Amino acid sequence: MSSESARKLGVDVEADKTHPSESLAPLNSAQPKSSAAARSITPRAIALAIPLVALNAYWVTLVEVRWYTLDGTSLPLFITPIFFLFCICGLNALWRRISPNSALRTGELLTIYIMLVIGTVLAAHDMIQNLFGVLPHADYFATPESQFKETFFKYLLPSRFLLMGDPVAAKGWYQGGVPWYRPEYLLPFLGPLFWWGLFVAVLFGMCLSLNLLIRKAWTEDEKLAYPIVQLPMAMIMPDDPSRPFWKSRLMWGGFAFAASLDMLNGMHYLYPSLPYIEQVKLYDIGQFITTRPWSAIGGTNISMYPFAIGLAYFLPLDLCFSCWFFYVARKLFQVAGAVAGWDSASNVGFPYFEQQASGAWIMLSLILVWSLRSHLARAWRVAVAKSTGAPGERREFLGAFAGLAVGTVFLAWFSTRIGLAWWVGLLFFSLFFLLAIALTRVRAELGTPHEIYYVSPRTVLVTVFGVNAIGAQSLTALSVLFWFNRGYRAHPMPNQLEAFRMGEIAQVPRRQIILLLIIAGVVGLLFAYWANLQVTYTDGALARSIGYKKWVGNESFDKLKSWLTTPTKPNGNQLGFIVGGALMVVWLRVMRGAFLWWPFHPVGYALATSYAMDYFWFAFFISWLVKALIVRFGGMKAHNTAIPFFLGLILGDYVMGSLWAIYGPMRGLQTYKIYI
Repeated sequence: MSSESARKLGVDVEADKTHPSESLAPLNSAQPKSSAAARSITPRAIALAIPLVALNAYWVTLVEVRWYTLDGTSLPLFITPIFFLFCICGLNALWRRISPNSALRTGELLTIYIMLVIGTVLAAHDMIQNLFGVLPHADYFATPESQFKETFFKYLLPSRFLLMGDPVAAKGWYQGGVPWYRPEYLLPFLGPLFWWGLFVAVLFGMCLSLNLLIRKAWTEDEKLAYPIVQLPMAMIMPDDPSRPFWKSRLMWGGFAFAASLDMLNGMHYLYPSLPYIEQVKLYDIGQFITTRPWSAIGGTNISMYPFAIGLAYFLPLDLCFSCWFFYVARKLFQVAGAVAGWDSASNVGFPYFEQQASGAWIMLSLILVWSLRSHLARAWRVAVAKSTGAPGERREFLGAFAGLAVGTVFLAWFSTRIGLAWWVGLLFFSLFFLLAIALTRVRAELGTPHEIYYVSPRTVLVTVFGVNAIGAQSLTALSVLFWFNRGYRAHPMPNQLEAFRMGEIAQVPRRQIILLLIIAGVVGLLFAYWANLQVTYTDGALARSIGYKKWVGNESFDKLKSWLTTPTKPNGNQLGFIVGGALMVVWLRVMRGAFLWWPFHPVGYALATSYAMDYFWFAFFISWLVKALIVRFGGMKAHNTAIPFFLGLILGDYVMGSLWAIYGPMRGLQTYKIYI
């Protein structure tokens, strides 16, 4: 796809063509050559990474399920892998002084980091933690008051092999205080976990196949920036003269600033008499606005997360501006609705952000797939014809298409097995993978947080077709599947593509990265299973687990009961706002392609209406303002000079937040968390 055609579609091309003041030259420049040994993924690195993946899975599950602190898997750049990498790089630097030849090399550090990231994906809020929230929920909470049995249990019969209904195991799991490895507690989980593990493996494999098909278009042709890999690659490749990361005073200045804020607020959390900077996170300014119609803005938090300010520095200025601008516009829309009386009790659903976000993200996905059509057609030609394509390219494309074919057959069988109507299953999984492509593009190009809780394929289908058209059986099956498409914050596909990009920067062969992703997926899934069983059977999913996501089960089955009890029909207002969200994206794309001065980015609109900006909009405003001033008065040189400081903000925030998340569980108390 040419730069001009991409621009007309609204798809950004490489930064130095469309955003000359925002090129991320330090990462996108040519890399220094290194030896093949330094670039290789070694058995030693994998052996070292495996116990770290286990430790990380337990730590993530402990702090997010038992203590509900850190929330490191809710961010585009996971916290705990960065903390582990920070510690390993420090220890490796010390060891290099003792034995230079045996110190970990670039490829080995990359191996450890990628395995930790993939392990975190699986142990995260939006993956295996959510799965365990669904497994025993329907049976355990099937009380006369809930009316689960009367409402939908007969429709659960085809999905029984995916759920855990043993009363003894469920009681021990919810109440805790029992060893998970005893047969009466472990065996009832094994069957469902096996089938879900196979299902997750298929989803991972299909995401990997899609990445192999689109990687070249986005990485080599369009040269996307991949902002999320900036920090880990700077840590892994410190000897690159263009990025003297560990020796940068600016980096350590940013590190110290962020860590000091977290230390001060953390000490206040333990000792309230000490000072506290409350504007750092979730300071509700809406509490001061009590007069109609302005009070219609509701809760409006400002946060100055150091890590968010640091991450936003790597966004193009127009996107960073659009993220906070459309969030403010969203609040003003609520005020306008109050003036016009649209928020009355008779207009249930206003301001329809769920529908706006659904239309916006679906349209973004369709535009992206359309822009890839020529590349995908070429990939197919290369896959079926031996004489075309670069060496090794045909094997990659052929494997990718085969993976998608096998995965499609499995999903078709799986859908039939759980009673999902063929057309509902087709639309559901098509929406899931369309959103996966859009999220991956947003991460690769822009690196923004992407919690799109409002965009659920189940809800979209109900909104468009109504409960009766979908049918009780299919709707029940969709509710069993709800756990992995609830929030998308830990989606595997963006992390897989970023692993490919990091491998290219470090000059690690791609076939080694593919093998590493497969190993990390298997190991990460097993340890995520173990960690959830260990934490919940020890402390109880309801007894002492402060952050256990019982509400995932509620959202799955309470909503199902509500729909079946009071079936909804397609609503004209809701459908109108879905179409309106889609048309808004089209209009913004057209204007962005037609006028270089156009300041509004369609992704900013999609993010601002889909919950992703509720926590971050003010931090993005600060970063946008600072970056705009730096570029305006210092140019590109000043922009690049400041990069280590903003990387230091992220690293300092993550390291100190991780230390608090270690101190708290060790002492058995709640501590300050750097996010939410």
